[in-house]
Amino acid sequence: MQTNPHRRIGIDLGGTKIEGIVLDAAGQPLLRERIETESARGYAHIIERIALLVARLHRAAPECTAIGIGTPGAISSRDGTLKNSNTQSLNGRHLREDLETRLGMEVRIENDANLFTLAEAVAGAGRGAPLVFGIIMGTGVGGGIVHRGELLPGPQHIAGEWGHHCIDVHGPVCYCGHRGCVEALIAGPAIEAQYAALTGSARRMPAIVDAFRAGEAGAKEIFATFLDRFGRAVANLINILDPDVIVLGGGLSNIDELYTLGRDAVAGYMFNDEIRTPILRNQLGDSAGVIGAALLV
Repeated sequence: MQTNPHRRIGIDLGGTKIEGIVLDAAGQPLLRERIETESARGYAHIIERIALLVARLHRAAPECTAIGIGTPGAISSRDGTLKNSNTQSLNGRHLREDLETRLGMEVRIENDANLFTLAEAVAGAGRGAPLVFGIIMGTGVGGGIVHRGELLPGPQHIAGEWGHHCIDVHGPVCYCGHRGCVEALIAGPAIEAQYAALTGSARRMPAIVDAFRAGEAGAKEIFATFLDRFGRAVANLINILDPDVIVLGGGLSNIDELYTLGRDAVAGYMFNDEIRTPILRNQLGDSAGVIGAALLV
């Protein structure tokens, strides 16, 4: 096989699946594979599952000596272990070092929200914009910052974590221990809990959105509060960072009203008499994380 030094391997490590990709020199996918994580079998087994997938991908890029890996959570600047991952067996582990020992390759690990932002900034909706803020809204709320094609993780590796700034000091307690965080108020599970408390009916987020569009009173009240909180939270980050583009990802990014009514709500809280910041839907979808991982190398 003819080798190409510009091919890159990326891995997206999730709680239920591990996705891998090989990109060519133009950043186009040559090979994509997905396997089950089988995380219930523990940390050592996850390492072996990653090694299995990397071996398959390496056949298409045998010259690669480094890989990028995206995972929920981040590498601690204090001790180098993984922190804040929803795959609990990974937390407190030297994941990067253990993978480098197992694979015999350099490993670069980055938070999945950062990799979403990197991919969308380089090859997606934010392409060509100098400063891109990527927003993940789904089961949780996260974000990342890319400036001229480079991630800005910050010295504590928390840059872009807009989901954990407070917008209501009397709000619910967040899993991080503080009250009124953005994530505790506008993530999907938070909206579902608010709807159930108001109406006594349990519905998933897509059904709540449908009910809002159908004019149901409870859904309209919940949705109005959701949009107002979204507006306040996004306006805060624009007031501080003033990015050229904001790109939305995650399951809630499919709500069309975020780009109209939500944008209007943002404008109402900004420290300006107009909003020029484009708030865009992502272009790469579920592929953003794994593409961003490959772009690390």
